[in-house]
Amino acid sequence: MEHVYIYACHEDEQELCQLELRTLLGAEAVLGAGYAVSARRVEPSRSPFLKLRLDVQFEAGSLPELASQVQTLTVRGSTFKVAFSETDTPVSYDRQRDVEREIGRHLRGKAEMRKPEQWFAVTELGGRWLFGDGVYGEAVWLQHQQKPQNYSTALSTRVARAVVNIAVPVTEGARVIDPCCGIGTVLVEAMSMGIDIVGSDMNPLAVRGARVNLAHFGMPNVVTLADMRTLGLPEPAAAPAPASASRSQIRYDALILDMPYNLCSKLPEDEQLQMLQSARRLTQRAVLITTEQIDPLIEQAGFRIAERCAVRKGKFSRQIIVCV
Repeated sequence: MEHVYIYACHEDEQELCQLELRTLLGAEAVLGAGYAVSARRVEPSRSPFLKLRLDVQFEAGSLPELASQVQTLTVRGSTFKVAFSETDTPVSYDRQRDVEREIGRHLRGKAEMRKPEQWFAVTELGGRWLFGDGVYGEAVWLQHQQKPQNYSTALSTRVARAVVNIAVPVTEGARVIDPCCGIGTVLVEAMSMGIDIVGSDMNPLAVRGARVNLAHFGMPNVVTLADMRTLGLPEPAAAPAPASASRSQIRYDALILDMPYNLCSKLPEDEQLQMLQSARRLTQRAVLITTEQIDPLIEQAGFRIAERCAVRKGKFSRQIIVCV
């Protein structure tokens, strides 16, 4: 089945939005200005940019032809609503309402504008008229802005959610780590999508803050106090080997690393390299967030840069780098 997605983003996050949608919807997806077409079925609420998914059930060359097709459809429940979704062609407000009424007139059931039992969507794309179930996204990330612990340089919940989707496009069975988790912004977004993720940080205050934020949203404590540069290293020879490997010694399907950022000081290159080398020990796929140019260090650590984008806020810019 073909799916048409409607999305929206601020120009400062346009690159991030495009990268996230390409990752979620697949390389074969067709991306236009404000819409995307893909055979993949993704829940719109996963993305901070997706607003609607139209599951195409009927297709026609004209509106009258489409209307004649939809009258064969059986509506689930007794009430419905039809919403027009604009794609590649501007359509006036009045014309959109006319289309909705024309399609609704041919459906079996009662139109209900406020709380319908079933939503439908209709659009005109590339000269084709498309109709099907409409699934709207919920701004889950917006709810997570209201957390007890915050700091100014933390990722926004919107960017964090997009980064998680870039790192983990397929959530089932994936094991993920955020080894510099700070106050847990990435952890909250990942866990709200049902992703198996753990976090760590070497700052006790950050660990405490992350645990408070997780508890605030009813999420379990998955955070430990640790220096990521030691993660994945073998136990000292003097210590007896445990019966089973510790969680930090197990390779992960994906790793998300927001490189430590400080307004007043710069992390030494040797420490940055050690962090990246640790990341390479832990995973084959990493998404790095950085405010600095670290490409040579990424390659020195054994990663290859697959994709990247920039997220800007005024004069401040972050690089989102996908490494494999």
